[in-house]
Amino acid sequence: MTEITIYYLQMESVDSHQVKPLPADLSVQEACIKQYQVNRLLYQLVGEDWEWKDKADWTNETWRQYAESATLRTWVAYNQGSIAGFFELKKIDSKTNELAYFGLAGKFIGKGFGGALLSVAITEAWRWGNPQRVIVNTCSLDHPNALANYKARGFTLYEEKQVSV
Repeated sequence: MTEITIYYLQMESVDSHQVKPLPADLSVQEACIKQYQVNRLLYQLVGEDWEWKDKADWTNETWRQYAESATLRTWVAYNQGSIAGFFELKKIDSKTNELAYFGLAGKFIGKGFGGALLSVAITEAWRWGNPQRVIVNTCSLDHPNALANYKARGFTLYEEKQVSV
């Protein structure tokens, strides 16, 4: 068994958002036509390096129900025509939007894209409905700069848990 730490963060005001501008060579588009296969591909592309395994055994039908739900929206980041990363936003309830998944593909880490893509994700989370709070969690298995990136963009830690996996 491995001990990991899960960090739960929130932003309770859009004014807390510390925006990092999007570089000219990075574009972000919402995947408006929902295709569960795309979400599965993005999950594998980004998550493989970080041991994302929570959805590894999902069936096609489970993926379809998740990714094609009206409560989930997906954006894809591109650099030079290649997928650089993605994020998913999930509507938890009328007051809370969650940054459900966020990350960069391995070849795009270290290029200054992480903070900028996170800023787009936060902006879109605040635009979706009229939330009072945006939440996200990360863990000690994620990129070493993940927690610092969330905090630098304006998220604050509200809970921390140790779990065995």
